[in-house]
Amino acid sequence: MKDFFMKEALKEAKKAYNLREIPIGAVIVKNNEIIARGHNLRETAKDPTAHAEIIAIRRASQVLGGWRLTGCDLYVTIEPCSMCAGAIVMARINRLFIGSMDPKGGAAGSLYNIVNDDRLNHKAEVIYNVLSDECSSIMKEFFRSLRKK
Repeated sequence: MKDFFMKEALKEAKKAYNLREIPIGAVIVKNNEIIARGHNLRETAKDPTAHAEIIAIRRASQVLGGWRLTGCDLYVTIEPCSMCAGAIVMARINRLFIGSMDPKGGAAGSLYNIVNDDRLNHKAEVIYNVLSDECSSIMKEFFRSLRKK
């Protein structure tokens, strides 16, 4: 099932790509059902917080009628940044599935490990490298096309 849900997150990343946004996508799953989706919209919304994970978390909170997303899993194509990792902890997300790591800005194991910091009141189980090649290739393709322009 993890590959299926990551492919759905990749569909969201492609939506961002088509908008000329950094192609990161996310889906939130509860009871094996997608309850929320998101893709980067920072440029479109002119909002520095409009990351795929934040958008998906906000939508899932609306669907569930509360901010606690216990029992939910988040699938994201690229390792979350510190802002998104903090939101994952605050939302009480159970498991985080990461497509590809971000050694320059990741906060779920690369630069920082906010989602598993013992000093915080919640930790998320993390499953790394789910469809890693597909998730990293859309990013590489995006930045290669930007350099050509």
